[in-house]
Amino acid sequence: MSLNELVIGIDLGTTNSEVAAFFGDRVQVLGPADSRLLPSCVGLAPDGELLIGKAARNQQLLYPERTVRSIKRKMGSDASVKLGDLLFTPPEISAFILRALAEQASRVLGETVKKAVITVPAYFSDAQRQATREAGVLADLDVIRILNEPTAASLAYGYRSALARTVLVYDLGGGTFDVSIVQIEGDVTEVLASHGNNQLGGDDFNELLVKRLVEEFRTEHGVDLESHGAAHARLFWAVEEAKKTLSFEPYAKLREESLVSRKGKTLHLEREIPREEYEELIRPLVESTLESVSKALGDAGKGPSDIDAVLLVGGSTRTPLVASTLEECLGIQPSQEVHPDLCVALGAGTLASRLAGREVERVLVDVSPYSFGPSYMGLREGASYAHCYHPIIRRNTPLPVTRTEKYYTPYPNVESVKVEIYQGEDSDALKNLLVGEFTVEGLTPMEEENEVLCRMSLDLDGILEVTAIEKCTGKSKQITIDQALQPRSEEEIRQAQKAHQTLYSTVQAHADDLFVDAEEAFQVDEASTDSPSRQDGPEDDGSTGWTELTREAHRLVARSRELLPHMHDEDKEEAVDLNETIEKAVAELDEPALSKAVDALKELVFFVEGK
Repeated sequence: MSLNELVIGIDLGTTNSEVAAFFGDRVQVLGPADSRLLPSCVGLAPDGELLIGKAARNQQLLYPERTVRSIKRKMGSDASVKLGDLLFTPPEISAFILRALAEQASRVLGETVKKAVITVPAYFSDAQRQATREAGVLADLDVIRILNEPTAASLAYGYRSALARTVLVYDLGGGTFDVSIVQIEGDVTEVLASHGNNQLGGDDFNELLVKRLVEEFRTEHGVDLESHGAAHARLFWAVEEAKKTLSFEPYAKLREESLVSRKGKTLHLEREIPREEYEELIRPLVESTLESVSKALGDAGKGPSDIDAVLLVGGSTRTPLVASTLEECLGIQPSQEVHPDLCVALGAGTLASRLAGREVERVLVDVSPYSFGPSYMGLREGASYAHCYHPIIRRNTPLPVTRTEKYYTPYPNVESVKVEIYQGEDSDALKNLLVGEFTVEGLTPMEEENEVLCRMSLDLDGILEVTAIEKCTGKSKQITIDQALQPRSEEEIRQAQKAHQTLYSTVQAHADDLFVDAEEAFQVDEASTDSPSRQDGPEDDGSTGWTELTREAHRLVARSRELLPHMHDEDKEEAVDLNETIEKAVAELDEPALSKAVDALKELVFFVEGK
């Protein structure tokens, strides 16, 4: 092969396919369109026109007998598929997809493409690999290498080392799932074991949500959407978009107007889907993949402690539940710095570029070198703590990026909240670096904690925009933090650590036992005093009842803990003593003692806030 000869890399996927090559100064996925994903669908329109990609996918639900998808599952078999009155073999259908990708690459690169590297699952048999080669030949391509998909993923991530490394590649696409244990040493990549389920993918996630919405619509309106082809197709794609939104937002709004008509009345579907509801729906499917992970590890003779890295591949791995489930199972935070939909294609493009004589070490991706998130009131080591931290944007996330998470005000009837943004990895915000803060005022007073969304956007120039949004009203406030990605000096880090140590040296001896017990007491008391059957509590004196008094005590305890870092030593000691008094008064149902301690703590909080 001549130096710098043109070779492309193709990921022939079950749901989507992509083509990549060296273009400009790096390996890139070349198209088609902005998404760079070609749906692996082939169809024949009613007028006889051949449809490939998005057009075929769009007609699939309306004309399933004229459309073929997931043909990859039939590669290597004697099966044939029907498009209208025509019969095709799986390699013939795949050839249509390969040809479309090669033509797209030729348009971008400005010359005819003839050579390709094509990826296949590691578990593909010889017959399936030969069928893939045959598809390439039918598409007028010289297939110079059949590349295992997990190997392609490792090439895209750039895991090359003189030392042997063991990597777990978790590939969850739209239609199939597989996991591979890969041994990498220098330029040699060996697949030790693979396992999976070629009938599991993101489409199954969609189907669960579609079924739930269909049932709800049937219950509410008496109409079965499954019997209305066009309406069902619209719902399927609306759910697909909602699923994508839930990968980055805590809620997705699904609205389909004029979905169907019944007795002359137009019916709409409008539904807000919380991420928690969606993840609980798909949790059994996600957890079922752990069995394949366990079997692959066992077949490779490895345990979780032997794994050096976990690489996520496939668009369905964007679902946060997937990464959190794997991290809990393996004890390793999965890597997501390479686009999951494009990862295999980029790896194929990397090998194709090397075979063409170009020096390509790895895919170049702009990622955030740091994690960012707000502090919040939560539980830390079993105790209520005002400076908990969980990143919204994680280190090594590709840029630009926008993520949103939901939080709650620390106590009821709050009209303003202070949002503090930190950079770092520690679950204690005070051990990280404060990079910005602002206050959101005018919140709606509520009898329970108010929900506030925190949206963070980080661009390639290191500009971090943080927006706090009151969910019930949409009221928001934003701050822009320039140079968020600028490295912090060692002196800044030392000062942050020193400040944290100073704080903890004065209060740690009391804090753990104090606040968890007090909060538990408040929770028990509120539960009991709200009950009409309660007979043993203090009677209401006509002004401040027991329930209101304990709620006020709860609010003050939480606020005093927030203020601890800003208190002098004597004020901290007084706060600790007052909280112990409050705890005892609540436990003994001593209203006079509780009222006196609340008044004293209120005065202390007012004094500290006024400084």
